[in-house]
Amino acid sequence: MAMTTTTLFHALVPPNTYKSRAISSSFVSVPRSSTPPSSPSLQFRSLVSDTTSIYGQRKFAGNLRRASLTVSAAAAAEPLTVLVTGAGGRTVLFVCMSGQIVYKKLKERSDQFVARGLVRTKESKEKIGGEDEVFVGDIRDPESIAPAVQGIDALVILTSAVPKMKPGFDPSKGERPEFYFEEGAYPEQVDWIGQKNQIDAAKAAGIKQIVLVGSMGGTNINNPLNSIGNANILVWKRKAEQYLADSGIPYTIIRAGGLQDKEGGIRELIVGKDDEILETEMRTIARADVAEVCVQALQLEEAKYKALDLASKPEGTGTPTKDFKALFTQVTARF
Repeated sequence: MAMTTTTLFHALVPPNTYKSRAISSSFVSVPRSSTPPSSPSLQFRSLVSDTTSIYGQRKFAGNLRRASLTVSAAAAAEPLTVLVTGAGGRTVLFVCMSGQIVYKKLKERSDQFVARGLVRTKESKEKIGGEDEVFVGDIRDPESIAPAVQGIDALVILTSAVPKMKPGFDPSKGERPEFYFEEGAYPEQVDWIGQKNQIDAAKAAGIKQIVLVGSMGGTNINNPLNSIGNANILVWKRKAEQYLADSGIPYTIIRAGGLQDKEGGIRELIVGKDDEILETEMRTIARADVAEVCVQALQLEEAKYKALDLASKPEGTGTPTKDFKALFTQVTARF
């Protein structure tokens, strides 16, 4: 960890009263934060000896002698250990996003984060490298996810039920595809029970924050996504979001617009609430941009206890978002 030397205290000692060991030992108790506070909240104590020294008779040039006390302080706080669930892949139909991107971003910022992943199969683990910090577990089974949750500081939930296309679809005939969910993998089991299990496990582990990624459209029971497999996926997602908001854990709920496989960091992001963005032409967002917002939410107090809809302006319009603190400051909705 990088270290920096910072002067925290200057003692002014008149030369004609200077004594041996006049500042024989001094110490500063420094808060755990990485940067000393601007206000004088430090506690300083000097142990002063009354023993007169031969040096006390010396004449010093000028009227004052300055004694400076410096301490070494860590340049950065301890990295956060973050578990990303759903780290093995991405779902379709705009109901979730690629956990792989979030996991990769955390790995790239090893000075800030210790990344962990949770995937459902060994094949998914191998797909993202098969590191020891990638756990295999089923979110529908609380016991299987417990090892991954122990010792983490934050959790990013990117799991979602995955619909499958029924065979026989022929787009050349103008047919619309039909979808279904496998037995035991319906949104009720995955997006409600599975996410509830993750929230409960994280709470039991004393976690500091949860970032949950969902989808816009949950305010409308007639949203087309609810008709996929007749499974009401947005209804169950919304129920899990409410459960998180009521849990007492600091949270950030991100309801993403239509997800696109495009380069991130080159568009202006927009936030909203209650699906208002769906009434505009700016209803999509790059998966990479959603991933970056997840990572930023882990670092900013302005992101906590907030729920937001997230989309972006078309590329080439507006100014690419760089100030995420300002972005989160725009949000006032808690749910």
